[in-house]
Amino acid sequence: MKNYVQPGNTITLTAPYAVASGDGLLVGSIFGIAAGAAAIAEPVETALVGVFDITKVGSQAWTVGARVYWDDTNKRCTTVATDNTLIGLAVEAVASGAGDTIGRVRLNASF
Repeated sequence: MKNYVQPGNTITLTAPYAVASGDGLLVGSIFGIAAGAAAIAEPVETALVGVFDITKVGSQAWTVGARVYWDDTNKRCTTVATDNTLIGLAVEAVASGAGDTIGRVRLNASF
């Protein structure tokens, strides 16, 4: 195919804020996980698909299959849809303790 560019599992985005490797980032409607560190406005290779452990709201229980949203203001995941961007689904249950701040998410790159 003459028009084929790349597989699409990762793309290079311009970091909208400083990110470390493994951080989530939202550019327009594109959400992904930074493959490396980047300062604001620098290019960063970004994973769009896969299963990742991502920072989440503490004191919020997750069930397997729950919709997961990105809270770009606080740079973390949540199950609250209001004012947040749908990014994928929880693939492991997480307890609701204040210290339960990591959730396992399967990213949905189809948006």
